[in-house]
Amino acid sequence: MASLLDEETAEMIATTCRTTVGDSCRSVTYFTRDDYDQLYLREDLEQDADLTSFIGNEWRGFQITQDAYLGSELGAYEYTIRSFERGYLVRVTTDREGVFVTTDGISMQDFEALAAALKSVLR
Repeated sequence: MASLLDEETAEMIATTCRTTVGDSCRSVTYFTRDDYDQLYLREDLEQDADLTSFIGNEWRGFQITQDAYLGSELGAYEYTIRSFERGYLVRVTTDREGVFVTTDGISMQDFEALAAALKSVLR
C-alpha cells in the first residue's frame, strides 16, 4: 500500500495521539474516502485486522452524521466516540481526510483532548 502521507506528517499524527492518551492508545489510522494508512499499532495487538470495512464505515458515518445534524441547535459536528467491549474508537474527520484512534478506557477529558489535538494536526 502506498503511503498517503509524508513520513513527517504520519509521525506527527501518531506521536500526537500517543502523547495525548499514552499507553491507552491501541492504534492510529489515517484515512481518506478511498484509502488508508495505519500509522501506529500497539505491539500487543493482532497485526492482521481488515481495516477496509472500518474505513468505508467511518467515512460514510462522518458524511451521514455531518449532514443529519447540519443546522442543529447542538452546533457543528466535532468528532465521534464509539464504545466497544474491549475499547473505544475516536474519529476526527474533515471533508478530505480523517483519523481514527482506538484506545483502552480513557476519560471524557482525554477524548476531548485527543479530538482537539487531531483537529489541529488535520488543519
